[in-house]
Amino acid sequence: MIEAITWPPRYDASYRPAADEPYWNRRLETMDPDERNRLILAKLKAQIAWCWERSPFYREKWQAVGFEPGDLRTLEDFSRLPVLRKHELREEQAAHPPFGRYTCDDPSTWARIHGTSGTTGKPTGFVISRDDWARIAEAQARVMWAMGFRPTDTLFVASLFSLYMGSWGALAGGERLGMACFPFGAGIPGMTKQALTWLREVKPSGFYGTPSYALRLAEVAVQEGIDPRSLGLGKMFFSGEPGAGIPSVKAQLEETFGAKVFDSGSTAEMTPWITDGECSERRGMHLWQDIVYAEVCDPQTFRPVPYGAEGTPVYTHLERTSMPMVRFAAGDLTTWTDEPCPCGRTYPRLPRGIYGRIDDQLTIRGENVFPSSIEEVLRNEGYHDEYRIVVTREGSLDELTVRVEAPERDRDRTRLSDALRRVVGLRCEVEFVDVGSLPRSELKSRRVDDLRPKA
Repeated sequence: MIEAITWPPRYDASYRPAADEPYWNRRLETMDPDERNRLILAKLKAQIAWCWERSPFYREKWQAVGFEPGDLRTLEDFSRLPVLRKHELREEQAAHPPFGRYTCDDPSTWARIHGTSGTTGKPTGFVISRDDWARIAEAQARVMWAMGFRPTDTLFVASLFSLYMGSWGALAGGERLGMACFPFGAGIPGMTKQALTWLREVKPSGFYGTPSYALRLAEVAVQEGIDPRSLGLGKMFFSGEPGAGIPSVKAQLEETFGAKVFDSGSTAEMTPWITDGECSERRGMHLWQDIVYAEVCDPQTFRPVPYGAEGTPVYTHLERTSMPMVRFAAGDLTTWTDEPCPCGRTYPRLPRGIYGRIDDQLTIRGENVFPSSIEEVLRNEGYHDEYRIVVTREGSLDELTVRVEAPERDRDRTRLSDALRRVVGLRCEVEFVDVGSLPRSELKSRRVDDLRPKA
């Protein structure tokens, strides 16, 4: 299946496991961790040498800290390299348009140009070579196989086919795996009703999208007199938001659709994005370390933290020639473990998924509050409709209000306030509003309004 002695690896595009084989590549997925670390180190050496030779950006960045490829002898050596931040990519592309000097392949090899929306700054462009796109499809298929997808499945891709990378990765992986794929898309007014029509006609067994959109789809289905379970979806996987990694949200999705729900994802920069992806056991996302090497690091020092500790993921491509990311700090928050998974794969896992972003953290009266923690409380207390988190400042005091949609009969302000206080550590004002009164999202939901004056 793979020429293990070459870098970058070359995969056999005709290969596919037997349908009853639980692993896409049994040897790689069940490898002894020490042996895998040797493989990772070998791939890292090749990736670093490639970047050093072809990228003035990386060469200058590493020379500034006194590093050259021959200094990389152990994984501990690698963890001393400086991290790469999103703002550096934007600044590099602004100084050397359009794609910066960390693009390592000749333009004649490029197959795709993607980009970010630029909602938090100048848009960032991504180029992907033909060979890299094939390796991305291979990686996506391998992780989706672990979820239980097989060539007999039909995959309905219900997310935006534009700048958002998740849709394209799901499509590439599904096609490589051998599934029939329906790239429906999302984001245009009226498409949700059309999605329901097509779901009832085609009857796909698999679904990809964001958790918010799936819940919106279910809401519209009920309004149209359709039981979401009647759509016949058996497996649903998600990225783009922490929802599928929040136990109560995952339970809500599974109960609503009668399907198995899988969490996946990382960042657009790190495509193939589902190298954080759950297996059929659904006990947190595996880190598929021989494809993208992930370290969970202290957010200040960016040195790896022990298993069991909280930190921020730092990612490095191991098979990318066109625009490789080396020690890219994604800004997310997670906890990792090396406890065995019943599936038999020997990768580390993120048992709680990615449950927040450092940038999303709200500091209110000295307490660190994550929106995902508030959502977990709401779902556990039985509030499954839309909500908003509103932060204001009265004089010198911050105030936290959670605005929740709920029918009159279900409104218990005291109970919900107490539950929020226990988890968040702060007194929260609860406001109930009518169901359907808050805006809905066709993609990722934005549920935080921080109205405090900016310094």
